[in-house]
Amino acid sequence: MFKKILIANRGEIAVRIIRACRELGIQTVAVYSSVDRASLYVKLAHEAYLLGGPQPKESYLNMEKIIEIAKSSGAQAIHPGYGFLAENPRFVKLCEKNRIKFIGPDSLTMEMVGNKLLARRIVEEAGVPVIPGSKEPIKNNKEARDLARRLGLPVIIKAVYGGGGRGLRRVNRLKELSFLLKVARLEARVSFDDPSLYIEKYIRNPKHIEVQILADERGRMVHLGERDCTIQRRYQKLLEETPSPVVDEGLRNKLGEAAIKAARAVGYTNAGTVEFILDERKNFYFIEINARIQVEHSVTERVTGIDLVKTQIRLADGEKLHLKQKDVSIVGCAMECRINVEDPLNDFAPSPGTIGNLRFPGGLGVRVDSSIYSGYTIPLYYDTLIAKLTVWGKDRKEVIGRMGAALNEFIIEGVKTTIPLHKAILCEKDFQRGRISLSFIERHKLLKRLKASSQTSEKIAVITGCLLAYQERKKTPLKKKRENLWKRGFTESKWQTRLRKI
Repeated sequence: MFKKILIANRGEIAVRIIRACRELGIQTVAVYSSVDRASLYVKLAHEAYLLGGPQPKESYLNMEKIIEIAKSSGAQAIHPGYGFLAENPRFVKLCEKNRIKFIGPDSLTMEMVGNKLLARRIVEEAGVPVIPGSKEPIKNNKEARDLARRLGLPVIIKAVYGGGGRGLRRVNRLKELSFLLKVARLEARVSFDDPSLYIEKYIRNPKHIEVQILADERGRMVHLGERDCTIQRRYQKLLEETPSPVVDEGLRNKLGEAAIKAARAVGYTNAGTVEFILDERKNFYFIEINARIQVEHSVTERVTGIDLVKTQIRLADGEKLHLKQKDVSIVGCAMECRINVEDPLNDFAPSPGTIGNLRFPGGLGVRVDSSIYSGYTIPLYYDTLIAKLTVWGKDRKEVIGRMGAALNEFIIEGVKTTIPLHKAILCEKDFQRGRISLSFIERHKLLKRLKASSQTSEKIAVITGCLLAYQERKKTPLKKKRENLWKRGFTESKWQTRLRKI
């Protein structure tokens, strides 16, 4: 087993990896930017080293500096978490060159799955269904128009090296195509350093389903069921659950088999996720393979009892996968809400700032993954995710009720968060019945209704404030006097009685 691991990440995932390493008796090395000195993960790690300035390129994307720290600290392996360098083939090659174990697939596999068009071709040859679309990157606008006509509108533009919802554009009319290609190409160049694009047929009212897989270096492989990631905004996941409310046992087995086929076709090892789109007729199509731990891995852990981060480390150390497919059992349901420092009422504008009063929810089946604390200042340079709230229950109805209670108990002051939006989602009858699609938030006009509700609350607060001020001015006592609870059970002293008479 590894003696020391460097975590090439920050925030809640760094905390999660450090805790898994502690349980395995492994020492941890944290790396941090100049604005992350006071972060919780830096305090929890056995060692911590400054990478550079606040910009990701100066710190968490600085491959050479991370390798240098790994070597000087004696780390035998690097866990990349998610984001930053987690799916960067050049970084994996650099680890291999310096004989440092990268906790994830090898560089060849990473290159294959990173190229979405290449991955499509490979899995299609293995018998996994794919969405009709491009075979090669789009060369020019004419080729794009011809393909769009052949596929039928709407179509969707995707970045060949894309991910995280960036570089995606839906085209409803041919006259929009040239402009949207230009926008998508620019975004792909900025985000992925490659402007290559391809086009697929747009699936109407789709659901986003992904399958968790585990694979050792001897070719043994299992899947751990599906996660439903359909509740999204602009292709960014907000809420995930397992099992999916729309997947039955037969479909689950087919999805699992397809995921294993896809993973075998690219020679996958370690933990990963195979993503699919599910149409209205429950036909599924391959989207991509995520070659890393997912943000939402906690829901799978809760229903399977398998610690995915510890399993990642063991598999990277060369351990055999002892788990067999027949041994995998799903118990109950789990759901995760991503708590982001964003203002849903202001087009999800980032809301960095200093955390004031903070209270995490608790109770049976409630889990919070986070790196924030009261007094912590959230920097504006990184992803807005600050906490993941995961709940478990015996069935979906219990999970929804428990999640609602946990969200009500969750207090984060000093910044705006997505908690109000999560509450609104849970209250929707269609959500409770499992009638969801990628356009759920837009179709139910949740943001518009949330804004109207907020404005009403503000008006009530203003009116209440005016009434209280008026009563104070008129010396009119309130009808219901609030009881001072801490005094309950105590008798008045003589000085209190005398003071009242004066």
